[in-house]
Amino acid sequence: MYVNDTPGKGEVGTDMKSIPTAAIERVEILRDGASAQYGSDAVAGVVNIILKKNVDFTKVNINSGVTSRGDGFNIDADVNHTLTFGNGGFLNATLGFGYQDYTNRAGEPGKDNLFGVNNQWTKDNPDLGMIVGQPEMKKGDLYINAEYPLSDDTVIYAFGGGNLRKGKSFALYRPPYWITDDFGLLTPSGEPYNGFQPTFETNIKDILFTAGSRFKLGGFNADISATYGGNSVDYTIGNTINPSLGANSPTSFDAGAYAFSNILGNFDVNRSFGEVSVGLGIEGRQERFEVTAGQEESYINGGAQSFPGLQPGNALNETRVNVGAYATIDWDVNDNFLVGGAARYENYSDFGGNTSWKINSRYKIGEAGVLRASYSTGFRAPSLHQVYLSNVQTLVSGGTISNQGTFNNVSPVIKDLGVASLFAETSKNISAGLTVKASRDFTISFDYYNVRVDDRVLFTGEINGTDDNGNPNAAVQQILNDNNVTSIKFFINAASTITQGYDFTLRHKNINFASGKLGLNAGLNVNKTNLEGEVKTPTKLNNYKNKIFNRKEQSRITSARPNMKFLFGADYKIGDFTANLNNTYFGEVTWRHASDPFKDQTFGGKVVTDLSLAYNFTDMISFRAQVNNLFDVFPDEIDPKGDPVTDLGGRFRYPWEVNQFGFNGTSFKAGLTFKF
Repeated sequence: MYVNDTPGKGEVGTDMKSIPTAAIERVEILRDGASAQYGSDAVAGVVNIILKKNVDFTKVNINSGVTSRGDGFNIDADVNHTLTFGNGGFLNATLGFGYQDYTNRAGEPGKDNLFGVNNQWTKDNPDLGMIVGQPEMKKGDLYINAEYPLSDDTVIYAFGGGNLRKGKSFALYRPPYWITDDFGLLTPSGEPYNGFQPTFETNIKDILFTAGSRFKLGGFNADISATYGGNSVDYTIGNTINPSLGANSPTSFDAGAYAFSNILGNFDVNRSFGEVSVGLGIEGRQERFEVTAGQEESYINGGAQSFPGLQPGNALNETRVNVGAYATIDWDVNDNFLVGGAARYENYSDFGGNTSWKINSRYKIGEAGVLRASYSTGFRAPSLHQVYLSNVQTLVSGGTISNQGTFNNVSPVIKDLGVASLFAETSKNISAGLTVKASRDFTISFDYYNVRVDDRVLFTGEINGTDDNGNPNAAVQQILNDNNVTSIKFFINAASTITQGYDFTLRHKNINFASGKLGLNAGLNVNKTNLEGEVKTPTKLNNYKNKIFNRKEQSRITSARPNMKFLFGADYKIGDFTANLNNTYFGEVTWRHASDPFKDQTFGGKVVTDLSLAYNFTDMISFRAQVNNLFDVFPDEIDPKGDPVTDLGGRFRYPWEVNQFGFNGTSFKAGLTFKF
């Protein structure tokens, strides 16, 4: 769950890195809203990952790279191999390992404007300084994809695997305690404040496994499967202390863990009756969200600096069950015209049911083009994380360090504030597109989309003892005092949005050029998200409308990501040599201050250029090299305009609450591939 002030705050991420690239054959995108077929979360479409199958060679990749500033060294290797057996059976397996070192693009705050003290932090001394960039990471992957035909009509299959990662990132500040005990971390009494650099370490485990069978059933094509998927994250906080424990404080803490898992069962059938095709299916799912408390020293009396551990009161093991059933139909009216529709009913044990539906059509313009359009309704169930997540974090708030509490949606604390139980977001999705195939090698596509989402689940701003008008609220202050926090956050269905935009793509390949073949690619996305209507607040917090969803939180939805992205690239092949040059324009983004429009900042659009080269020495050995961000382009630097909280007292040099592209600068990577 993203809980910090970055794009995606309050969302549960989908971790694409859990599936190794070497195991993937291709990725398909269904751009139409698809909740009527696939259920919750398919509001704007579906990503379909196709794994490698019966590959007739073994492939080994070895890669290594570094940034132009000498940090971020990385190395990885993977092997993909297929075993064949029986009459058409296969098992494709991928094994991979990798390591990346951290990068640092922090600012250099000589005098600490955030705390008003002098310090000796330097970017080149991580013991005294700070680190902002990519984390250090070690990882290992094992993935399989297998099929075995039992007969001409029946195939059993299995796919999935595991992913282990150990990450290490760094906290950004430490309040200026002058404690006489000396761990090499604390500032002795009377000495200059130097601070120390806490670490934030994660052990991440992913596992996914699906087994099933495809077979014939009374003239229908049938598919039955069972899936288990799980993810866990264990936290260790290092190079820090719990000041309340003095000389008895550990300097490394087990801060607790989060885990999420799914168990799914699916049964689907489909069949064509002449020009009409139908599909039916049912799905059952159990979801589980677990929180494990950290060691007592990590949370007692304010807890470890940078991240107080998860407390026994945060620990939980919650489940829910949902059952869904769907039907689809497609009718080829004639050779050129198709119409279709789908409907799905879903029932969740914690908030009830939802019905979504979809209509779609496609019309072929001879052999040269296709027109398509769809209208659909959809929904997204609030995640168990959003319902049950609770923790206390040490954050910068109001120009000082404070303990900020996230209380879950079923907590008596939140109910005392009058916050209603979370319910499903609903959506309406209109999309239309045109694809033109001017020739065998030249295609153009244009797509328009309009998605309205009602009752979006939001992660609120900081609720403290004074309302939007600065008036004290004794009831809220008492809740803060009772829970030993300076502010409260929670999840609430509070806003509605409309997102609309269009995508344009162009591909022209096989152009004869200098004895080789040239290909040109272009892509443009323009989009805009607007808030619709008033922010919905509980009656007891009517005067907290701005604090629940202030200017900064609103901009996280409307302007924190580029509203325009343009890509233009070329690929060239001559003999055994291949080159690719791609330019990506990331449009501007705007950060809005929580209360003062004068302190807003717009970060200008930039073009990032990537170059890759490859050469096949033989059929068995090939070489590749790439330079990402060839011209060392960075986002605009932060201008705090007198507010030290904006850049955390100079610690951040580049934007972190809005995002266009990374700020590592130029990086180099090269590798070899062996096929045998």
